[in-house]
Amino acid sequence: MKISVEHIENTCPESEIYNTELALDGKHILELGCGPADLTRAIATEGQDRQITALEVDKIQHAKNEKITDLPNVCFKLAGAQAIPEADNTFDIVFMFKSLHHVPLDLMEKGFAEIHRVLKPGGYAYISEPIFAGDFNEILRLFNDEQEVRAAAFEATKAAVNSGLFQLCKQIFFNTPIAFENFEDFEKKVLQATHTEFNLSPELHARIKEKFSQYAGKDGARFNMPMRVDLLQKPANNTTS
Repeated sequence: MKISVEHIENTCPESEIYNTELALDGKHILELGCGPADLTRAIATEGQDRQITALEVDKIQHAKNEKITDLPNVCFKLAGAQAIPEADNTFDIVFMFKSLHHVPLDLMEKGFAEIHRVLKPGGYAYISEPIFAGDFNEILRLFNDEQEVRAAAFEATKAAVNSGLFQLCKQIFFNTPIAFENFEDFEKKVLQATHTEFNLSPELHARIKEKFSQYAGKDGARFNMPMRVDLLQKPANNTTS
C-alpha cells in the first residue's frame, strides 16, 4: 500500500470515483463523519432504494443535520467510528470521506474493528483521505498541519489490512476540485468549521489571508486536492471479530 504517488493524472469529483467502484442502489449504507451532509445528499438522491445512516461527532453540525427534512432515506445519528450504534453485519457499504484522520489516534484501531463489525460479510469500506501535498494543503498547514494524523490514518488502514480484518481491493489516487468564491467563503467553510476551534491570532489570520490571495482570481480560488481512496472488503467468510 502507498500513502501517495508522485504523479496523479485523474481530476474529477469524488462522486465519479465511488460511483465507478461501487454499486449503491439497493444497498444499506453507513457514512462516518458526514459533516454538512453534502455527499450524503448526493448518495441519497442520485440512485434508487438507498438507505443511509449518517453519523457525525460534532454536536453543532449534527443538530443542523437533524433539521434536514427532504432526505427520508437518511437517518442522522450522533456518534463516531469508534462506537457505532448499529448491529453486527448490518451494512453493505461504509464510507469515510476525509474523516478517518479526525478519529483520535488511539481509537483508529477500534474504529476499524467497529467498521468490520457492522459490515456484512463481503461488504466494502471506502476510506477516502487527503494526501499531504498540493497548493490547498500549503494554506491549511499554516494553522492546521495534519501531516501526522493523516500518516496515522494511513498506518491504521494498512494495519487493518495486514491483520486480515479487511482485504485491499485497490487504491485509487485522484485530484478533486475544490473552490471558494473569496476569502470570506474560505473562512466560513474552513476557518469557522464547528468541528475544530482554531483560535487564530490576528497575525496568523493575516498570513492565511495573504497566502490565500496568491491563489485567488476574479473567479475566486480554485484548487485540485490530491486524494487517496483505500477500497477495502470484509472477507466473505467473516462475520464479527
